Amino acid sequence: MSERETAALRFGWISLALTNLAVLVFGVVVALAPTRNASYYRAIGVASIGMGLFGFAVSAAAYRRREKWAWLTLWYLPLFWMAHLVWRLPPGRDHVHQVVLAALSLLGLIVPVRDFFPRTTPPN
Repeated sequence: MSERETAALRFGWISLALTNLAVLVFGVVVALAPTRNASYYRAIGVASIGMGLFGFAVSAAAYRRREKWAWLTLWYLPLFWMAHLVWRLPPGRDHVHQVVLAALSLLGLIVPVRDFFPRTTPPN
């Protein structure tokens, strides 16, 4: 028996899936862009593609099934984007996208928290 997907859960998994797709797209761009240190950047790009694919799969499957391990695992996203923001890591120089992606992934985890950890009523 499957439970009906709540609006909060739908918002959560779509937000996290989009954030992971952004990581994947970044990986593709970095892997294909010609640079001086092509091997180094290609390795970073391929790793980002893998991270984006992994996160997307977890978001679209296990997270949607309300598996707690998926909720815990996906906390890497806001941490990843906050680290990029704090240490001024690439991509880009404006860092606005990092704030947006950190906020989107954080909201994707916080908004549906009751779907993963429902309140229990005390016994009478």
